[in-house]
Amino acid sequence: MSGKAKDILQIDLYGLLGIDSTATTKEIKKAYRQKALTCHPDKNPDNPKAAELFHQLSQALEVLTDAAAKAAYDKICAAKKQAEERNRKLDDKRKKIKLDLEARERQAEAQSQEEVQITRTLEEEIARLREEGSRQLEEEQRLIREQIQREREAQQAGDYTQRNSGVESFSKSSVTPKLKLKWKCKKDDETNGGYSQDILLRLLKKYGDVLNVILSSKKKGSAVVEFATVRAAELAVKNESGLSGNPLKISWLDGQPEVIAPVSQPGQFMSSQASLTNERDYESVVMMRMRQAAERQRLIEEMQREDEEEAARS
Repeated sequence: MSGKAKDILQIDLYGLLGIDSTATTKEIKKAYRQKALTCHPDKNPDNPKAAELFHQLSQALEVLTDAAAKAAYDKICAAKKQAEERNRKLDDKRKKIKLDLEARERQAEAQSQEEVQITRTLEEEIARLREEGSRQLEEEQRLIREQIQREREAQQAGDYTQRNSGVESFSKSSVTPKLKLKWKCKKDDETNGGYSQDILLRLLKKYGDVLNVILSSKKKGSAVVEFATVRAAELAVKNESGLSGNPLKISWLDGQPEVIAPVSQPGQFMSSQASLTNERDYESVVMMRMRQAAERQRLIEEMQREDEEEAARS
């Protein structure tokens, strides 16, 4: 390409004349005469750029009034515009990729921080449950020892009414009932199978006061709920099925009531044989309570172990 052609391609000939690319030859010549009269060197002796502008106008007239030259010029200009558009789109795409990458990095960092916080919270809750389980076991055993002592004293005094009342109070000893909830949930399900703490609370509080609802963040589809009364927990176990599209599986974790068989005849408490039988019954109840406490601790540890295994697989 000659130097003259390069110079011409650096100029917007249509813009120089102030016309459109669809202008006719007559319109091109008219625009040239108007521009040339205003920038002719003879009319602008003090403007050193007037001569250069007048020369460019002459080049524009030559090229745009020749059909072949004009077609070649238009073709090159169109190709340049297409190249500029491609570059613009490419730049936009690169910019979008860069922005998307930065956004994903920020999201991944935020998610990592959230997972660390959730993991810390779950660890604290598990430690709390384990500590409470230990305290409750000690308290249960203390209550059992005290109750046995009271029952023996009541029996020795021949107070059948007092002894029977003691049996009843023993069967209703204070234990905070806890239930374990399970439902179907995939690992990548952000909705946790449709269950949240608020939804579970709304489903369960109709049976009675709910003290706490703990969702496992490591193992989706699992939670522990603590009721204020055994009656409320019993109603929830018997009647609650959860969401229709994803039902709940509810089982006892702690505080499940047991039925103690009533004494057959009051008069039997007066005999030595009845006294021995009664003592053995209470020893059996003590063992039952201890087994329940051990089972409760085992379930808590099992839930913690399942969460740890799930975290390791992730």
